[in-house]
Amino acid sequence: MNPLLQDFNTPPFSKISNEDYKPAITKGIEIAKSEIDEIINNTDAPTFENTTVALDFSGEKLNKITSIFFNLNSAETNDEIQKIAQEISPSLSEFSNDITLNEELFKRVKAVYDSRESLDLTPEQQMLLEKQYKGFARNGANLNEEAKTKLRKIDAQLSKLSLQFGENVLAETHAFEMHVLDENDLSGLPESEIESAREVAKSKEKEGYIFTLDYPSYIPFLTYADNRELRKKLAIAAGKKAFQDNEFNNEQVVLDIVNLRQQRANLLGYKTHAHFVLEERMAETPEKVIEFSNNLLEKAKPAAIKEFENLENYAKKLDGIDQLQKWDGAYYAEKLKKELFDLDQEILKPYFKLENVIDGAFEISKRLYDLHFEEVFNIDKYHEDVKTYNVTDSEGNFVAVFYADFHPRKGKRNGAWMTSYKPQQIKNGINERPQVSIVCNFTKPTATKPSLLTFTEVTTLFHELGHALHGMLANTTYNSLSGTSVSWDFVELPSQILENWCFEKEALELFAKHYETGEVIPMKYVEKIKESASFHEGMQTLRQLSFGLLDMQWHGQDPSEIKSIKEFENNAFENTKLYPDVAENCMSTSFSHIFQGGYSAGYYSYKWAEVLDADAFEYFLEKGIFNKEVATKFKENVLSKGGTEKPMDLYKRFRGKEPKPDALLKRAGLL
Repeated sequence: MNPLLQDFNTPPFSKISNEDYKPAITKGIEIAKSEIDEIINNTDAPTFENTTVALDFSGEKLNKITSIFFNLNSAETNDEIQKIAQEISPSLSEFSNDITLNEELFKRVKAVYDSRESLDLTPEQQMLLEKQYKGFARNGANLNEEAKTKLRKIDAQLSKLSLQFGENVLAETHAFEMHVLDENDLSGLPESEIESAREVAKSKEKEGYIFTLDYPSYIPFLTYADNRELRKKLAIAAGKKAFQDNEFNNEQVVLDIVNLRQQRANLLGYKTHAHFVLEERMAETPEKVIEFSNNLLEKAKPAAIKEFENLENYAKKLDGIDQLQKWDGAYYAEKLKKELFDLDQEILKPYFKLENVIDGAFEISKRLYDLHFEEVFNIDKYHEDVKTYNVTDSEGNFVAVFYADFHPRKGKRNGAWMTSYKPQQIKNGINERPQVSIVCNFTKPTATKPSLLTFTEVTTLFHELGHALHGMLANTTYNSLSGTSVSWDFVELPSQILENWCFEKEALELFAKHYETGEVIPMKYVEKIKESASFHEGMQTLRQLSFGLLDMQWHGQDPSEIKSIKEFENNAFENTKLYPDVAENCMSTSFSHIFQGGYSAGYYSYKWAEVLDADAFEYFLEKGIFNKEVATKFKENVLSKGGTEKPMDLYKRFRGKEPKPDALLKRAGLL
């Protein structure tokens, strides 16, 4: 019996073999189709219940199966799983088109939508109906047959291309290793990083030390290694991922993706892909995004240029370097930061033992939102590194299952993300609770040391937990409006706001304790963390804006004339460039956020959400960072509401007013 087709609560990972996926997905599509047929063949007139709600609850089995499959394709993949992904993606995109392009089904949805004024619906029901109708209209339901066929073809191609893009980046990440035999070449590197590199070499049965393009290996090397030539070697290797003359080159893939997206947008009556995407976001139009970005750019650029000149002068004074290169930035910034604030990431790391940080993040969630996390060992998991928790409220009611997967390994993509195996919904009077997961890539414990996090990794953990809380505290009727199912430029608010607690004395005292002595982090370090938080904020802001503007360049105009990706990218970066260009590097070919993840025409949302999070956290600061009243307002108006109402309405109900960028500019030291 196929374990994926049985009834299960949490995913039965240990029982699933790769052979199970294809037949289970095929069967899942079959079941979902019969549920759709039932709606279409209903002889009663279309109503909100028999059409809108029935459609929202359809496809549950299939969603459960595909969420397991695609989560593993990110966190625990192999050649076989990647091959299956290539094989099933076209049929899944075909099935999704079968729904949105089904005339009979759309007729019923439209009939309910057209009679919405007379239905006496709650705001949540109105939102569901509107989202559903738009889901059809925005995906071709109003097209003629010929155009629908064209759309299907484009969607099938796009789903294969984005998988191809991601596989090429992953292959390039794993293909490179920098093998160092002479320990003198490692001067400047912290002992813990040297030990990790030694263990990687050992695991590959080699002498010496191996550094890779995985973040926990790559970032410390660029930050601390004195050997400029090796920093250069590693930085160039990272920058040319999928931009080399080999089978993993993504140049044509990128051009194909942007051109197909443009064709798709035109087919649906939109000027560009960005116009299509932004219609459903808080930002609404590409013009508004560009205006928003340029406003911030105007404030950040003078600061960024000044910071860059200071850094260049510092490198010149220190080592006689005339021209600061990309592989010098992190290295000299870390040295300068240490000098200015007497703050060394390595001094901080012993205070951030992974287990303590997890406990601290849980304690903060408890104080704010009355959540209790209990590690349990009876939930099946896909890898021994994964931790599993039951989450309950202060009355002991079950809230969610929580998975956490913290360390890098082969078969796991870089970065950090939150995902879910089962959304929250209320069905047949039962509030079905969610199953949420976060995946990160933090340094593994070694033979002599536990996993000690950099401060950046601490904020990453809080960031992903913020997303997870959005999923766990969901309390809506319909799964398609639940948890993180909100407009994309609102989704980063719960994650980014939680990062703020990492900078507060009251919060740090709960968990920042030396792993050997148990001593609480000295307050002088806390002061320094706060002081240094806006260090190089001008450059950081410029960098984020440059990525967002590159994304808008790719998606906010007709890309059909673009021949050279490199040239196009250089033009897009013209206004935000600080470092000299590196001829053999290209960002777009590994810009997974916009070519594999869901951030196309949406990368600006990080900055957009920063405005929201700074403004929202200012409210906490006014009242106290553990103030129950503010926390409850945030929980009730933002975290539990999902996408049931317009984001700005939810935000204003929490905050009492619209957000202003002033709080962000103040926090960033740019005012």
